[in-house]
Amino acid sequence: MPFFVYILASRRNGTLYVGRTSDLDRRMTEHRTKAFKEFTADHDVTKLVHYEVLDTLGQAWTRERRLKRWRRDWKLDLIESQDPEWRDLWYNLFNR
Repeated sequence: MPFFVYILASRRNGTLYVGRTSDLDRRMTEHRTKAFKEFTADHDVTKLVHYEVLDTLGQAWTRERRLKRWRRDWKLDLIESQDPEWRDLWYNLFNR
């Protein structure tokens, strides 16, 4: 089973959130519908701007922890290196 580490944004250069899951589509739906009253709901952080696929939960946990410790400018560089226009990847990934 694949695991995902992802970065959400409220908008270009806006608030960022790093998370991990085994079901990216389900988790994105939860973020978008604000199913849980948490950080992403409070700050309207719903745009999928980066994701990585990993083989094990341990790898995903480690990568999530590393990304959370990264400086903000490193995260922005990571996002812009793969998607300089900050498109919402969820639409293409799940044919929405």
